[in-house]
Formats: sequence, structure tokens, C-alpha cells
Amino acid sequence: MEHTDTSEHFLYLRIAERLQTQIEKQVLKTGDKLPSVRTLSKEQGVSLTTAFQAYSELEIKGLIEARPKSGYYVRFTPSQFPRLMAKHQHEKPKKVSVESVATLVYQKMRQQGVTKFSLAVPSIDLLPEAKLNKSMIEAIRKHPTSCLEYEDTQGNATLRQQLARHTYSWGGQYTADDIVTTQGCMEALVFCLKAVTQPGDTVAIETPTYFGIFNVLQSLGLKAIEVPVDPATGLDLEYLQKALRTVHIKACLFVTSFNNPTGCDMPPERKKQLVQMLAEKEIPLIEDDIYGEMYFGKARPVPCKAFDTKGLILLCSSMSKSLAPGYRVGWCMPGPFLDKVLHLKLMSTVSSATPTQAAIAHFLETGRYDLHMRNLRKALHTQCLLYTQAIARYFPNDTKVSRPAGGFVLWIEMNEAVDAMELFHEAIEHGVSIAPGHLFSADGRFSHHIRIGFGTTFNDSIDKSLKTLGQLIKKRIQKSPSA
Repeated sequence: MEHTDTSEHFLYLRIAERLQTQIEKQVLKTGDKLPSVRTLSKEQGVSLTTAFQAYSELEIKGLIEARPKSGYYVRFTPSQFPRLMAKHQHEKPKKVSVESVATLVYQKMRQQGVTKFSLAVPSIDLLPEAKLNKSMIEAIRKHPTSCLEYEDTQGNATLRQQLARHTYSWGGQYTADDIVTTQGCMEALVFCLKAVTQPGDTVAIETPTYFGIFNVLQSLGLKAIEVPVDPATGLDLEYLQKALRTVHIKACLFVTSFNNPTGCDMPPERKKQLVQMLAEKEIPLIEDDIYGEMYFGKARPVPCKAFDTKGLILLCSSMSKSLAPGYRVGWCMPGPFLDKVLHLKLMSTVSSATPTQAAIAHFLETGRYDLHMRNLRKALHTQCLLYTQAIARYFPNDTKVSRPAGGFVLWIEMNEAVDAMELFHEAIEHGVSIAPGHLFSADGRFSHHIRIGFGTTFNDSIDKSLKTLGQLIKKRIQKSPSA
């Protein structure tokens, strides 16, 4: 039986959301006593069961706690942490490489019994394994050759149609003909970069940014200029504007929705401003929108592509973070560069894998994806809060932690006495893998930062690992000459 918007089910969620907003805005602060279940029931005009469910929802997220014979209290206020700030340095185009650090992190992560905070992916228990298997079986059964033939170079037609339909959520009016499927998002980025640049060109990227971007630029012989990202407002547009006046930037590559590692979502008005700024100089923007569906709020963030009037935004994404990392199903919307991207794909991989495209198409077509994403977003938001609370318990008081509005990761700034690479090596010896800040910039400006992924469901083992990490950081501060 379906619930209506006035059902008890939706009522308790709406009450919980309002209370959560008050906690996040510090209207209700850590330690404040909440109304009793009976009082909340009368105030909101709902049943005792609905009032209790609302408190249970907040308790699961770790925002409140029940104290025996005393009632409910606010447990945690995210704004307890000092605000992270963008790090600016004088920029000139440069060759980039973080390859050795990335290789080391991945090698050490493969050791048995390691808690993999260094990963930014959902744990398997958050993915619809059984339903995906059914879609794969059904897709192969229905396919005239059981998915043994090469797929069309542009990609599975049904998949592209379904992906086009999903652009409606942010105001897109695109068709299957506007989309090219790829082997994951990284291949989409490579094709789009090749379509708009030549070796030796300079590309503007964010800092901090995902370390895979450096490897892509290096492999294509491109130079980078790093534009600082503010954890609250996103890309520093003023900095970019100055860079455009002094440097010949051929293209930009930005993650404007839930940047990895800061988790920030650039406000819509600033995204529009960015698009207009680049349009004036006819500079293409390759927009990595891989985290766009992992929002914690009520609506999906609008990508820069929504403000594109000149066809200069090449949007890239994939199902690797939201549904099936191993399927390697990605895509791009390259606009007027579509023919170039198709040619590059034909010369590179000919076509993407037939079975996985067909399975994802079936999963989308049946409506299973939307239900899965609602569950995944809720789970990730809860895990984000629980990880943040554990960091507040175990890390030093001067620790600064990002407040992501979506995605999988927390960006943490530590005391300057703590070198992230040294901490990485020590943490591995204790069975904990982290991503040191050295990975996220080519000039080492984030040597006192680490990234922690919260894709793994919070449990006693995760709590213990965060406690261990906090103890290691405290010891390093205590041993420093300035302590």
C-alpha cells in the first residue's frame, strides 16, 4: 500500500527534518534538552508513535541521545568545528604528478585487515546487489545475441535514453543523441580533454582536487593551473578571473557539485557566474558531475551544464559512485564536440561493454534506481554525521573538518605539527589507511590535511579505527618541539 504525503510515515520524517535543521543552525545546541515525546506529540498534533519515530530517526543519525529517566538531548552540532579555509598560493602553469604517492596509497591499502578510509566509494552493503543481478540476467535474456555483440559506439540506446530522462531533475532538455557512453567517468574526462586541448596546453583545475585528475593531465601532456576551492562557496571565481587575464587557459576541469575532497557544492548563482565568465572567452568547461546524485538536501544540485547557452560545457559522470563501481558505466554530454568524442572513442575502445550497459539500462528503466538513490543518500548522510561525531570525540580540539552537503568524503585539516605522509605510514602500521593531503595538489600545500571516506557503514570497527587515528595525531602533536 502506498503512503500519501499526509501519512504517518512522511509526518515523522518532516518533523525529524525540521529538528535536524534547528540543530544544524544551532537553534538547538549540544546539550539542550528536547521536549518529551508526549509534549512533541501535542505540539505537532501527531500520535505518540509518530513523535517517537521522529526522535528515533534523529537518534540513528547520532544527532540526539536518550538519557535514562531524563529524556532526549541534542548530542552533536556539526558547526562545533572551526571553518576550513581555502589555501591560496601564487600560481603559474606547471607539469603535474602525484603518481608515486597515489601508487603507495593503493599498494598499502591492499594489505589484509586494513580499514580503508582512503577510499571514496560506497560499501557493498549499500548497493542493490540482488536487484542488479536480476537486471543483468533479464538484460542478457532479452538481448537478441545475449549481449555477445559489440555495442554501438555511441552506447546502448536504451541506457542513453534513460540517462537523458534523468537530466530533467536539473532542468536538462536532452535526448539519447546528446550522450556518449564510456568505460567509467575517467574515460569520459580523457575523451573530453582530448577533444578540446593539445599537448602542452594549460588546463585550470581545482585545488584541492581528486588526484586522478593529475594522472590524466600528465598522461595527455597538459599543464595545470590550480584554482583554490573554498569549502563553503566552492571555486574562487575572483582568483580564476585574474588567472584568465595572465595565463592562456585552453580549458577548465572542475567538480562543481560536491568537490572531492572538500565535499562543497558551489551555489547555483556562482555556477552561473562561472559559466558566463568562461563563455565570454569561449573556454570549454569539462564538468565532472560524478557526485551530483549524492546530495543530502531535498533537491539535486544544478550543474553548470544547466546554464550552458553556447555548448561549451562538457558534462561527465558515471554509475561508479552511486550504483555499480565494477560495471564501469560512464558517459559524457560533449555538446558540439560530440563527433570528436565519438571519433576518439572509436579509435580507443571501439565501444563500451555490452552486458553492463544493458543491465544498467534495465535497472533505470524499471525505476529501481530512484528508490536505491533515496536509500543511499539517506545512508550516506547518516554515516557522514556519525563519522564526524567520532572525529569530534577522538581528534584534537583544533582539528578542522569539512561539512559536506553530499558525496563520500571528509576533508580534515590537522595541527601544523602533523605531517600527513608521516601519519599515513604510521596509521598503516596500525591497520588504518588514509588519503594524505599531498595527493590533492601538485605543490604540497595540503601537507597537514587528510581525506577520510565515509562510504563504509559505521560500526564498532570504524569507531575503533577513528579512535586509533585520533590517538596517533595527538601523539604527534605532543612530540612536536612547539608542544
